[in-house]
Amino acid sequence: MPENEPWDYTLYIPNDPRAVTVCRRTLRAILTLHGLAGLVETAELLATELVSNAVRHTKGPAALRVRRSPQGLVWIGAWDTDPAPPEPPVPLGQVLESEEGRGLGLVTACAQDWGWQPSARFGDRGKYVWCELGVA
Repeated sequence: MPENEPWDYTLYIPNDPRAVTVCRRTLRAILTLHGLAGLVETAELLATELVSNAVRHTKGPAALRVRRSPQGLVWIGAWDTDPAPPEPPVPLGQVLESEEGRGLGLVTACAQDWGWQPSARFGDRGKYVWCELGVA
C-alpha cells in the first residue's frame, strides 16, 4: 500500500477501563506500520483522552476509529452510546492542578482540529468525538 493512500481502522471495545490501554497499543501499531511513528506520542495522548471519556462517561460499548484521509490527515475518533455533546473544553491554564477536566483541553492544544458529531452507528444512538493531526 502506498504511504499516502487512505486507510481506515475501527476497534470496538467494551465499557472497561482496560480497553483504553488496548486502544493505545493498537493505535501505536497502526501508525508505526503505516510509517507514521513520529505521530505516535501525540496520537496516543489524544486517543487516550477521547477513549477514556467514552468509557468513563457512558455505560455502553465504545469504539476507536483511526483513518488517514487522501489529504494526508490522521483522524482519530472515539464513538460512544451517549448522544449528548461533550462539555466544552476548558483552557489548560485553568485546570492544570485539577485531576479532571483537562481531556478536551489537551485535545484542542495538540490537534489541528477537533469536533463531535451525532452518530447512529452500530444501531445505537451516540456520538463521535474526533480530532485531526497533520502528517509531517
